[in-house]
Amino acid sequence: MNTRGDNCEPHRPAHPRIFTMCEAGKSDHHSAERCVDFPVSVVLPAGGTGERTGLQTPKQFCTFLGRPLISYTIQAFESMPWIQSIVVAVAKENMDLMTDIIQRFKHRKVRAVPGGSTRHRSICNGVLALGEEERPAVGRPKVVIIHDAVRPFVEEDFLCKIAMAAKEQGAAGAIRPLVSTVIATTSEGYLDHSLERAKYRASEMPQGFTYDVISQAYQRCSESDFEFGTECLHLALQYCGTNAKLIEGPPTLWKVTYKRDLAAAESIIKETLSRSACVITGGLAEAVNLADALRKAVGALDMELDIVPDLMGDNARCLLKEWNFIQVSVSHSCLSEVEAILVALEAENRALLHPVVVIWVHFSRTDELPVSERAPTAITELASTAKHRNILIYGIQLKQSKVMLLSYISHLYILGCTHILICIGINVPSSATKRMDRNFKSSVI
Repeated sequence: MNTRGDNCEPHRPAHPRIFTMCEAGKSDHHSAERCVDFPVSVVLPAGGTGERTGLQTPKQFCTFLGRPLISYTIQAFESMPWIQSIVVAVAKENMDLMTDIIQRFKHRKVRAVPGGSTRHRSICNGVLALGEEERPAVGRPKVVIIHDAVRPFVEEDFLCKIAMAAKEQGAAGAIRPLVSTVIATTSEGYLDHSLERAKYRASEMPQGFTYDVISQAYQRCSESDFEFGTECLHLALQYCGTNAKLIEGPPTLWKVTYKRDLAAAESIIKETLSRSACVITGGLAEAVNLADALRKAVGALDMELDIVPDLMGDNARCLLKEWNFIQVSVSHSCLSEVEAILVALEAENRALLHPVVVIWVHFSRTDELPVSERAPTAITELASTAKHRNILIYGIQLKQSKVMLLSYISHLYILGCTHILICIGINVPSSATKRMDRNFKSSVI
């Protein structure tokens, strides 16, 4: 007896090691592709009404950061090159809404199909749709991954394990330790007995099956299974004799079930998006020194910084990662550098799925010509325009004497880096922030 783990972890949320964005590009897609060398498709049942959230809008369509929850889940699978197609089964009355989401956020591998009146009926419709693929380039998959539309945090390495085990065993599923003891009650509401928690596990998503196993299981199952069942692994065992391989999953597998879970998911997404940035130096030594100082500083905060001279050639790979950008200008006030970043971001549709932060750090010396009075106004106007395109621009101007410039760079992270992190979204203790403010204001033009 396994218990479905929809709400078995009261201490959620757990932070994903690989988020929907594959932790800002750190996930090794090539390694996964070498392992998964067979066709894999995904079915996302999304026909629920979301009664437990207490909201009028089904939770899979609730939005934060400008996107519905289901779009984050879809993006997680689309970011994995070895996933060939995704079928979303939604209630008939939400088909137009789902089609609009697919088009608006340019989801490439997805199509929507009408769901059913129950979970199993929706999954069955999705599986049948995979066997009727209209696109010639997408054939019938070897393995079908079934996942909840409201579980946006998908780790690629773990999904690879599920897919491989499903191919070898016919079925595989994620499990997690039970947090609470499971008890049975009498009809009068008294304790009947309790289960020994160490012997049982919570059944989670994702689950994987060979196409033949899951399609045959649904062809053979009863009306009672369709109406009241919830466990796909049980269908594979009962109707196909396929005993699933169970793999313990990471704590990030939790499901958005209640209203508070939506806020938790938003918080995790915001923090994850703030953990990586690309520093563009223009190849100038002083800017490189500044970038190195920033990288050492943020390393203690579990934030990744990549340093490049520009976004040309091989460096354009940074545009494909879910990173923010810091443009460092030394001894000249040139907004064209920032404008070039905006053009490159728009060309890659980077701001379509979530906000992108661009920070312009202008470093000048006291022995140089004063900064143009037009610069603050120009950066403000540029930021106002970019905001409508989901790009947030911040400007920091710093002025130091030539003698002190290099030593000041080594201390900049104490002042400016904290403000940069605050702009991006990382929390800094209020006492430290106040101390930084006093020093920082004296250094900003």
